[in-house]
Amino acid sequence: METADLIFRIVLIVVIFAISLVVAMYSTYAERKVAAFFQDRIGPNRAGPWGILQPLADGGKMFLKEEIIPTNATGFLFIVGPSLAILTACIGSAVIPWGSAIQIGGRTFDLQVTDINVGVLYIFGVVSLGVYGIMIGGWASNNKYSLLGAIRAASQNISYEISMGLSIIALLMLTGTLSLKEIAEQQHGFHWNVWRQPLGFILFLICAFAETNRSPFDLPECETELVGGYHTEYSSMKLGFYLFAEYINMFISSAVMATLYWGGYNYPFMDDMAVWFSPNTAAIVGVVILFGKIFFSIFFFMWVRWTIPRFRYDQLMDLGWKILIPLAIANIVLTGVGSTLLTHFGY
Repeated sequence: METADLIFRIVLIVVIFAISLVVAMYSTYAERKVAAFFQDRIGPNRAGPWGILQPLADGGKMFLKEEIIPTNATGFLFIVGPSLAILTACIGSAVIPWGSAIQIGGRTFDLQVTDINVGVLYIFGVVSLGVYGIMIGGWASNNKYSLLGAIRAASQNISYEISMGLSIIALLMLTGTLSLKEIAEQQHGFHWNVWRQPLGFILFLICAFAETNRSPFDLPECETELVGGYHTEYSSMKLGFYLFAEYINMFISSAVMATLYWGGYNYPFMDDMAVWFSPNTAAIVGVVILFGKIFFSIFFFMWVRWTIPRFRYDQLMDLGWKILIPLAIANIVLTGVGSTLLTHFGY
């Protein structure tokens, strides 16, 4: 790897990490504003104009609060839990293509930290590791409510990862690749995968809610039953890490969903934009378009939270095992049969 390419990748990593933290921080503000809108309230409006400094005030509160470690907690693992949660949340962005290539000083650079040929498997591996942070934190707290929340999170992730994986298999049958960059490039213009895999997209979307522990699948932190769930015993920045990890996971899930189904950074007239202005302008517009899709998905996550009530745990399991998995398998069969017939008739 050349020095210029290495420097660009390091800068890109820092920028993506900073954007992830800022998006997570201001997602808390957006969540409260969206909730206020649906409940006919104003929301945060004291810290700064329109309350836009509220996330900074909340962050300062997290930093300055007293660190409390319960007497009976397993000290080392009690710290490892939230650290692992925030780590796995951040590293998922490494394989996401944030835009097409840009040219700087006669060199071409990809707006992607790394393009591995098993990018989809990498995402699934990172998502699978994320639940360990919740399990370790819940178990190390030595609190029955925390442990129950952690067990719920683990069983929920296992149940819905199967459906999510099966929905992706149908998509991979059409794309023929596990590289997120190649999947994005195949959707050039307006050839988005959501038109070819509408059922697969719906299944992936539902599973994304469950994987990120968002309502109506937020059973691991159900306040009415488990006080605060797996992070009941946490305070200060360790609690902040868990909360940040949830919002970063929501951001990364939205980015993956946009890349797999909504065309990623592609948009209609992208080639014309490169001709009218420049390839770099077209690439920058593509980045803006991608973030627009991501922010709309985040808004949808929040919209659902404040409109749909939480499921019961038995309903959660029934939906995952008895409805989503059969639908995902049926989607694979329909995709295979449809592809075979189209190939047979020369389409």
